[in-house]
Amino acid sequence: MGGISIWQLLIIALIIVLLFGTKKLRTLGGDLGSAVKGFKKAIGDEEPSAEKKDAAADADFDQKKLADEQQAGQAQKSQKDKEQV
Repeated sequence: MGGISIWQLLIIALIIVLLFGTKKLRTLGGDLGSAVKGFKKAIGDEEPSAEKKDAAADADFDQKKLADEQQAGQAQKSQKDKEQV
């Protein structure tokens, strides 16, 4: 009596498809799926895989490289300042 029948659910689904369109609903579904996947990944107590460890090491290497380049640039600037004096 108070429940929703299958026909009422189909009518509601049809109205939603007509209002939003299938492309928008597909995009929304993909976004929702990736959000749930990210949430499950965040709450999981998994050990980082070897790929993630390698990527972290690469990122650390890049940071050191950038720091070295900045120091070299500062040294060249100091040397130019001394030459101008």
